[in-house]
Amino acid sequence: MPVPVPHQRTVVLPHQAGPVDDACADTAQVAGAPGAGDTTVQGVSAPATAVGRPSDPPASSDHLASHGFQNAGRAQPAEQRVSADHGPLHQGLTLLLIGEDPNSHVPDMWDWAGRKVRLRTARNLTEAERLLTDDVHCILLDLPPRAPGDRTERDPARAGAPDDELGMLRDVLRMATSHAVLVLTYETDAQRAADAVRVGAQDYLFRDELDGAVLSRAVRYAVERKRADLAQRQLTESRMLAQENARLERGLLPTPLLDGSDLRFAACYRPGRSRALLGGDFYDTVRTPDGTVHAMIGDVCGHGPDEAALGVELRIAWRALTFAGLSGDELLATLQKVLEHERADDEIFATLCTVDISADGRRAGLCLAGHPAPLLAQAGERPQLLPYEFGGPALGLLPNARWPRRQVELGGSWSLMMYTDGLIEGRIGQGNQRLGQEGMTELVSRQMAAGLTGEELLEASVREVRDLNGGELTDDVAVLLLDRR
Repeated sequence: MPVPVPHQRTVVLPHQAGPVDDACADTAQVAGAPGAGDTTVQGVSAPATAVGRPSDPPASSDHLASHGFQNAGRAQPAEQRVSADHGPLHQGLTLLLIGEDPNSHVPDMWDWAGRKVRLRTARNLTEAERLLTDDVHCILLDLPPRAPGDRTERDPARAGAPDDELGMLRDVLRMATSHAVLVLTYETDAQRAADAVRVGAQDYLFRDELDGAVLSRAVRYAVERKRADLAQRQLTESRMLAQENARLERGLLPTPLLDGSDLRFAACYRPGRSRALLGGDFYDTVRTPDGTVHAMIGDVCGHGPDEAALGVELRIAWRALTFAGLSGDELLATLQKVLEHERADDEIFATLCTVDISADGRRAGLCLAGHPAPLLAQAGERPQLLPYEFGGPALGLLPNARWPRRQVELGGSWSLMMYTDGLIEGRIGQGNQRLGQEGMTELVSRQMAAGLTGEELLEASVREVRDLNGGELTDDVAVLLLDRR
């Protein structure tokens, strides 16, 4: 059987119509043209019948201008609205009618700007799929009436379930996931119409009530509702993705392994990226079977997600190498190889500070790879920076670099604070002066003199640094504190 060729009705825009009387202009207003006072339809299942003559031709641009429609025949910036996935609405709406009788009468319809809605017709889904182009905004699915033998009571076990007769609607919804869908049926099929909305249609209409004003309003409402649904879906998907990223980032933050040690651990972490939990700074602390406590803190240059991922890789590699028995220069040389293989380009480098605290807690081995020296506060003494002179270059800068290990005496009671440069590079006031290591030392000394310890000390220090900067710090900040009392 030859496939029938669907017809497409002629497009008639307001500026193409001839002069008409005032009644025709009123009809365009009833149909929802600008200035009609009916630009938004609240959520209703079946739009109420409006009074008008939608079959009359649209008003001319001169006549529309006399009713407040200036430049009706030309696209205005206010009309250049974008419908989800369907291009600019200033080109007018297009409706695709799917029904067994393509010659069934459909009243003329008008869009927001008083333009006549373009109409395409298809007898089946095969034709509809061919005509469903990006410029189609809404689909009107004409459901055939139920056969007399089908007007039986529904199975009580399937109460509340949509009819199998809505299979065509489901096919349309699968085919047109981003298009608004209206269902046209008879008033005697009110239950099936309600089922259609539950299945996914934006609204339904009864043939008995159908006129141009009702159909125009329903089409506009369906398009806007579908647009809102798509926007809400995208928002929900974005929120779910953000929640998944947050859970992932929280899972990548380290859990210190200090079982059996008398040292107390505290940390404070503030990524520089907006709405992120993880930045390019990284830290970790573990205790090996010989009783040695190993701590490290590092900083990958940059603030993006790639730098954050690289920081996590370096941290995990450091933990694995430490448990494998590596330390000092050998460990840092291996980490540099990891960095060289994992970084996105040769310009990426990372600074690192490692501390190995003996089992008795009185001595430590310090290695610096381009990183600021830790701050040591011994009992009864003012906090001081550990020596930096024997440090080596940052990881990734020199292929055959060396990182000497310096022995440090800690004493019986002490606090050791390790940090990244985000803590010392904040500004002081409105000028260009930076806080620096000396300013940080003075700041932490005052906090300790006030009796602050642990996480309370770190939070207070970071908060004061932020206040001195006059706002949030743009760089990542990581601070780690180990105490022995």
